[in-house]
Amino acid sequence: AWHHKRYHYVTLPERVGNAKTPQIRLIDLKNERLQAGLSPYLIATMTRHLDEGGQVLLFLNRRGYAPVYMCHHCGYSEQCPRCDTYLTVHHHHQQLRCHHCEYIKKCPKICSQCHQADMMPVGLGTERIENELATLFKDENIIRIDRDTTRKKGMLEDLLQEAHNKTANILIGTQMLAKGHHFSGLTLVAVIDADSGLFSTDFRALERLAQLLVQVAGRAGRENKVGEVLIQTHHPDHPMLQTLLQSGYTAFAKQLLEKRKLAELPPHSHMALFRSEHSNEALPHSFLSELKKRLQSFDQARVELLGPIAAPMPRRAGKFRAQLLLQADNRNDLQRILDSIMSDTWMRQQKRKIPWTLDVDPVELL
Repeated sequence: AWHHKRYHYVTLPERVGNAKTPQIRLIDLKNERLQAGLSPYLIATMTRHLDEGGQVLLFLNRRGYAPVYMCHHCGYSEQCPRCDTYLTVHHHHQQLRCHHCEYIKKCPKICSQCHQADMMPVGLGTERIENELATLFKDENIIRIDRDTTRKKGMLEDLLQEAHNKTANILIGTQMLAKGHHFSGLTLVAVIDADSGLFSTDFRALERLAQLLVQVAGRAGRENKVGEVLIQTHHPDHPMLQTLLQSGYTAFAKQLLEKRKLAELPPHSHMALFRSEHSNEALPHSFLSELKKRLQSFDQARVELLGPIAAPMPRRAGKFRAQLLLQADNRNDLQRILDSIMSDTWMRQQKRKIPWTLDVDPVELL
């Protein structure tokens, strides 16, 4: 939108109330012995801020206790029977849950493949951090704010009130806490895992990571207190991360736009994505293949057709999913072929047979 001048770019060169910009530091996790996913340096910094009467926010955009429940003996991991994804461990209820279709089952003690009693949670979620911090910081009041703790009406407001009243001094949260909140006592913000945004199949992942880091950093050091931001990563020398922290978001965006231009990715090209899903695995591919043939019958030399292929998550909630991507350098070329196919009687007929959607300028390809 900025590149195509759909919106005016407005900057805020100063923080509200002339608050000082927080100090941002990268923590190299390589060869570190972690506790609850936290480095010794982060734990020591948390202790210092808490001793000085400050509040601490730990940010991890992954709810639950652990993202994988695995057999230590054979390596099998529990999967959702309705989606092509692993089940997330929720320790408090001793459940495995799918975060895509809400499938739930009890945590088995015996592996269904090798029948050994050697099942274990693998990875880190906000619930696990909360549990382990309760041991590390026994005298501190810890609250966790994510979808699991705010399901009931009024719970989000109650937890936020605890944070505002400073009755809670360690806050653990997902993206729900990244923006739009003002905690006057917050002096330290820590991003537990920045690496998931550095390496992703989604070309927009770096952009989202940068926006998230800027938003999260904005929580620290409000009013008259200087804040501190710590970012944990195994790749502190990543060039895009260095550009963001040393030169700011504008320089980061400019550099990322140059990379997008070389790769002919938006905003230097234009995309449209046809998606289809059905309980019959063959139907989405069959529909999109026929759609591709019809698109090729139009004057589409300037529009590239990619697919059809299975979606990055091929099956979700019992439905098999596939997609067909259209990409063009010129928006008018793309719009022309879309107008042609959307006015085709065949498309309206297919709507009665198989669900499909068209996403122009898709924000996500996953």
